[in-house]
Amino acid sequence: MDEGLAELLYRVVMLMGEAARRRSGPDQRLTPSQLRLLGTLEEIQPATQHQLAEALTLSDPAVSRALRPLEAEGYVTISVDPAHKRRRLVALTPTGQATFLAEGKPLEEEFRTALLEAGFPYDRYLADTHRLAALLTSAEPRRGATARQPNGTPGTE
Repeated sequence: MDEGLAELLYRVVMLMGEAARRRSGPDQRLTPSQLRLLGTLEEIQPATQHQLAEALTLSDPAVSRALRPLEAEGYVTISVDPAHKRRRLVALTPTGQATFLAEGKPLEEEFRTALLEAGFPYDRYLADTHRLAALLTSAEPRRGATARQPNGTPGTE
């Protein structure tokens, strides 16, 4: 990887981490990780627990553990999928939606401000991030797909 790009990515992650830590405090109800989960859920709800895990790139057990306090506080509901009794559906409650909009959206703006203050062209960063995410998503091997070796021949998974 280009060291210049690696350094830029490192700086972006550090700036975002600093912005998240500044926001974390006794008056904040949710951690940045919890806000990320609620924000992801807002985009894809209702979702199975497994779909949420895939969207967050976490394991199913990690998402299950993360959902427990959010359900206990009334931010999400977890119900049995009537179409498949072993699946669990997760959705934001009105309280979860309002909390995300009150806490998560301002955090997103703080990330934007932190990047701009550090001299990053935010609009370009956002466009590049979306392009990179699309590229990485399209490059992920699909289940059941045959892996290809560098020379293009089928390989084994």
